[in-house]
This record gives sequence, structure tokens and C-alpha cells, in this order.
Amino acid sequence: MKRYIFLCFFTCVFFISNAQLQFSGNKKFTKADSLRGTLSIYRSCYDVLMYDLDIKVEIDNKFISGSNTIKFLANQSFRTLQIDLFSNMKIEKVLFMEKELIFSRLYNAVFVTFPSDIPKASTQTIKVLYSGNPQVAKNPPWDGGFSWTKDKEGNPFVGVSCQGTGASLWYPCKDHQSDEPNEMLIRVAVPDGFDEVSNGRLKRTVHLDDGYTKFEWYVSNPINNYDVTLNIAKYKHFSGVYKNKNYKDSLTLDYYVIPSNFEKAEKQFEQVKPMLDAYYYYFGEYPFVEDGYKLVEAPYLGMEHQSCIAYGNKYKNGYLGFDMSGAGFKFDYIIIHESAHEWWGNSITTNDIADMWIHEGFGTYSEALYIEYLYGHDAYLEYINAEKKHLSNDVPIIGNYGVNNEGSGDMYPKGALLIHTLRSIIDDDKKFCQTLSGIQKKFQHQCVNSTEIENYFSEQSEINLKPIFDLYLRNVPIPTLEVIIYRDFLDLKANYYFSFKNSRTNEDDKLLERSHFSMPVKITSEKNKYVTVFPDTDGQHTINLKDMHPEDFKVATELFYIDSHIVIEKGAEEEH
Repeated sequence: MKRYIFLCFFTCVFFISNAQLQFSGNKKFTKADSLRGTLSIYRSCYDVLMYDLDIKVEIDNKFISGSNTIKFLANQSFRTLQIDLFSNMKIEKVLFMEKELIFSRLYNAVFVTFPSDIPKASTQTIKVLYSGNPQVAKNPPWDGGFSWTKDKEGNPFVGVSCQGTGASLWYPCKDHQSDEPNEMLIRVAVPDGFDEVSNGRLKRTVHLDDGYTKFEWYVSNPINNYDVTLNIAKYKHFSGVYKNKNYKDSLTLDYYVIPSNFEKAEKQFEQVKPMLDAYYYYFGEYPFVEDGYKLVEAPYLGMEHQSCIAYGNKYKNGYLGFDMSGAGFKFDYIIIHESAHEWWGNSITTNDIADMWIHEGFGTYSEALYIEYLYGHDAYLEYINAEKKHLSNDVPIIGNYGVNNEGSGDMYPKGALLIHTLRSIIDDDKKFCQTLSGIQKKFQHQCVNSTEIENYFSEQSEINLKPIFDLYLRNVPIPTLEVIIYRDFLDLKANYYFSFKNSRTNEDDKLLERSHFSMPVKITSEKNKYVTVFPDTDGQHTINLKDMHPEDFKVATELFYIDSHIVIEKGAEEEH
């Protein structure tokens, strides 16, 4: 008996571009959102070259005061520029050539006007003096603000996290993700007897006359605004060195922990070196060797602060001791995930928060690569496929541009599963891994948009992957391969037939769009033997079944983030 399998279609949806807004829950964006998220003429007129942040933190009053000196390059001649500082914080004065400038506020945006035009291509400096009680984080790190807590001994334990909300909640800056200073000085004065840890390397400690000690840190690499941080506590410090045989530079490892957790930290942080082994293998050298690698205990779960990763996972494996994957792999989620952001998010940063899937999708996928490096490919497959249970598939994972809007939280698991699917489509692990490391080389210390990363994947794989990216990034439903297995007694050959068709109807059941979608997939042509099949131009393909029993037919859903629906028609299941 011969059997036919008719693979009906991938149900894939292409929404028209202006329909994306509805997936933000019909959110009405405001002028404040645009001021925060848009690269307006008052922002594009200049590029930040350096920040020199110099502040004093009064812990008892939850108050900060000081200045940020902003060195910038004029991209064009202009008279007015925009900086940002939350409206609950007071700008006392803005100085230019030791003279006060006129400034005005609109929500959290501050417009500074110069007495005459700033010449194009000139380098200038303004100093912004400010003070106030910064926003307190209600649920850090998911909402931005300061965490004013105490350790087990009752000592102050302070940190800040502001991704998404904005660094301008605590210091004045050009708070747009597309512009990073090339370098930064971070000077923080805290009460005597406490330590303060920020990004980069500690250059000096100065004891002041007012009972405060100032810690001065220098960041020698570009850094995005939300990565800039401070940590205040009575810390115990220990250190190490990482050396990779394929790279000449050694990487310094520094750890700052609450003293009562020292022994636990020594043991838990042993995971750093094998993690670095994996990431060096897949992505290349740590992108901030000059600034070193730090883990700093924080009063919240964690955050990928560049060269100063906040750690609050309570020295437990998993996610606060919970195995999110369900696969039973024992590793500290915060160490592995947040460290991946040094490559994906910190070295390569998105211009707009709408494209944050690049940070979080690749960050999550890095966990799976870490598993593969330590435990092998089967373990990798188990781990990456466990991400499927975390999905909502509610809105696209790319948000709305220009209004500081993230897409769906699915950017973590769905972004990772997209990359996993790309790996299967490329079907050449050497080329795939070269693409990952190539992205790091080509875009190191740069701000990018999603299209640039997408195009790079297409160029390196020599496959037009745009329809794949559109499907997974800009739309919600995933492909579903519908398979019908049936007998045809008139044909001596047994074949697979399948077609890829995409359609969506609106509430009135009217067709919005239909388009052909070409996506390779692996299916069994013989028992336990996968082959890759591609649709023809008419969306169909024919492959000989080779007398395989219907129940032995499989779709490689473990290699692609797709659904499959297999129907065996009556009679097809009979023995041949």
C-alpha cells in the first residue's frame, strides 16, 4: 500500500505595518513618550563624547546632589539642545564657559539655549548642576529607581536600576539609547565607612572633610545610559583573573559581596570562568577587557550594568532557586544571563528600545549555548525547547519606535527560539557560529537597529531571511504545519505534498492579506531520518514516502519554533 502525505500549509500571518499599534493594548502614546523616545532635532544636533558625573549620596535623606559635565560634538549648527532629567529632580543651573544658560522644561525633557549658535563640528562642554530625591523603585529591576535597603547587619544597602524607565531618573543626560559617551567618569561620595562600586576601574578614593568618601571610577569604553550604576554597602572584595588560550589579554575578575555572604559567593562565583569559556568560544573576547568584569551584590535580583553586573540571586542556582527551564540544569541564572548582555546589549546596543529583542533574545539564547558548551547538543535542545512553555504570543516582540516602547515580554523566549530556528534553517553550525561571532566583530561598541542584524544574518547565510524575521518579530502567530496523510490507489508513487500559505481575517472575516511564505523545514522521508524540504514557487513540494508507516512521520518541531498538526485519514493507517 502506498501513502500520500499532504502538508497543507503553514499558517503564517503578515500584518500590515500600521496595525502594530493595536498590540500595545491600544496604548495612547503621549507627548512625554515622544520626548523620551524620539531622536528629535534637539537631540540629533549633537553627539555625546563624555560624561563626568560627580555626585554626593545622602543615604539617610535618600537625596543626591552634584553635577554632570557633558562634553559633546556638534553635528550641525544649532542654538538649542535637549537633555533629560525627571521632573521631580531640580536643575539648579546649566553652565557654559562659566556662564549660566537659559533652560526650560517640558515633562522630563530640558531644553537648553545657548547665547549664540554652536558651530558645526565643534566640541563643547556644559555642566549641569542638579539635586533631588530620585524615584524609588517599587519592584526593581522591572521598574526603575533607587533601592534604599539594609543588609542583614542593618547597614545601608543601596543600588539603582533604570533600564526602560531611563537613566534620567537620577542624572541629567541625553537619555536616548542611540547615543553613548565614548568614555565616562563616575564620582560618587558616600558616608565614611561605606564602599561605592560603579562601572569601569577604580582610579582613586578621596576622603573629604565633611565625613564623606568619594570613589572615582573611569569607564574607557562606550556605555549606554541605563548601564551606568552605583552600589553602596559595606562590601567584602575578592578577585581573580581569567585567561583564554585564544586571546592574549587577561581579564580581571572582581567581586563585591556582603561580608556574611563571602563563603557562599566564593563557591557560587566559580561559575564565572566556565561561562566565560563558553562565551569566548561562541562570541569572541569579552568586549570590555580594559574595564574588567565585576559582579556586585545588589539589593534586587540583577541587572546587566556594563563591567559592573548587579547580582541578587541569593547565591542559588536557577532563578532564585527555581529551575525556570524545568530541564534540571544547575546554573545561576543571573550570572549566566546578565553576563551574556556584556556582548548582547552592552557591546551591541539597540538604537531604540523597540528592538530590545536583540538584547534579550540573544541573551536568553546564550543560556542555551552555555548548556551546549558544557553538556552537549542534546542538552541544548532540551533547554531551548523548554523556552516554549514561557510564551504568551500576545503582541509582536518589536515595539513601537520613537516612544520608548518595548514589545512583548516574549522577546526573551521567542527571540531565543527565533535564533534557534535560524540555526536550523542555515543548517550549517560552522556558518551559524561564525555569524554570531561576526556580529560581535562588525558591530562591537555600536548602536544598531534590528534591520542591520537581520540583514547581516541574510548576507552571511546567503539566504533571504527577511520573511522569517518579519514572521517572528513583527507578527504574533507562529507557523503551523498541517499534514494530511491519505491513500491514493490510483498512483503507484507515494508522496509528500505541502504548501505554505499565509492569511489572516479581521473581525468581519474579511481577508487582510495573503502571501506565499518560503520556509524550509525538516520532516521524515524514512523512519527516523530527517530531510530538509523547501516549497516550490507554487507553495508545494513532492517527496517519495518510501513506504514509511504514517505513525512514523515526524516534523522536527524541536529544531524549529513551529507547530504541527498531523491528520491520518481513514484507510491510510492500514498495513501495506
